[in-house]
Amino acid sequence: MAVSYKDLGFVNTREMFKKAVAGGYAIPAYNFNNMEQLQSIMTACGKSNSPVIIQVSSGARKYANATLLRYMGQGAVQMARDAGWNIPVTLHLDHGDTFELCVSCIESGFSSVMIDGSAHPYDKNVELTKKVVEYAHKYDVTVEGELGVLAGIEDDVVAAKGIYTQPEQVEDFVKKTGVDSLAISIGTSHGAYKFKPEQCTKDPVTGILVPPPLRFDILEEIEHRIPGFPIVLHGSSSVLPEYVNIINTFGGKMKAAVGIPAEQLRRAAKSAVCKINIDSDGRLVLTAIVRKVLAEKPEEFDPRKYLGPARDELVKMMIDKNEHVLGSAGKA
Repeated sequence: MAVSYKDLGFVNTREMFKKAVAGGYAIPAYNFNNMEQLQSIMTACGKSNSPVIIQVSSGARKYANATLLRYMGQGAVQMARDAGWNIPVTLHLDHGDTFELCVSCIESGFSSVMIDGSAHPYDKNVELTKKVVEYAHKYDVTVEGELGVLAGIEDDVVAAKGIYTQPEQVEDFVKKTGVDSLAISIGTSHGAYKFKPEQCTKDPVTGILVPPPLRFDILEEIEHRIPGFPIVLHGSSSVLPEYVNIINTFGGKMKAAVGIPAEQLRRAAKSAVCKINIDSDGRLVLTAIVRKVLAEKPEEFDPRKYLGPARDELVKMMIDKNEHVLGSAGKA
């Protein structure tokens, strides 16, 4: 039986993005797979008074179970209300790849969906995106499309090579499809291994690998062609070195993991980029703290004793993102 997202307490992204573009900040779009991640997202955004997009991939939806996920989302909204956090919350499908998946999510209470047709030829991408938009808009659900291809791996999304968005296509794509926002490719990448070492330069002081800069020239050209239109960045985790170091210290093997520098994301957030996706950083924080606790307390077997500290650390990381990277703190 279909359920409306409005009955679950969610909002779509239309007003959220309008305010973000005007205010020069980006809405955090945090991926979650389990209860602890969802608790962290809601707590961090509640405490920093930030609007938020809680998002799941197709793989995460299967992992959590679609029915359980709906009630988890509804519970997250109620958790915020009970705590006195008056923040807008969107439940979003990340990287939907079929019309049928988008329909299923809309019928189960999602207030926003992404249809990623970027793997298809341009005309097929337009056709598929338009089909999803026409269905979603009947239920006041907003739709994110994608032009260009991000390299890397995220759940079921795999691309060996990135393809930059072609600015000359964006006007035509937005006009023909009717999408509410557009994910573009300007050099971000999925996963924790966003760049090969040979693509990076080494900071002479810290020894940290520095990735190639984002293509702000492409972003600026897109802004010029579709002024004020909401732009989305995927693959925008910074792959925070402190957590990679903890993972490696306590038995992990994450060498040459490189992300997007925070200052570049902050610059993007001040433009028409009004949604920035963060997934890998959340995974790294949880993994780092779980490894640390179990290494230091090998006798521990109560999941609450290692997932609890991981959850608390994740809250700290997300508040810092909202305040210093995305600029969304205080904007709810």
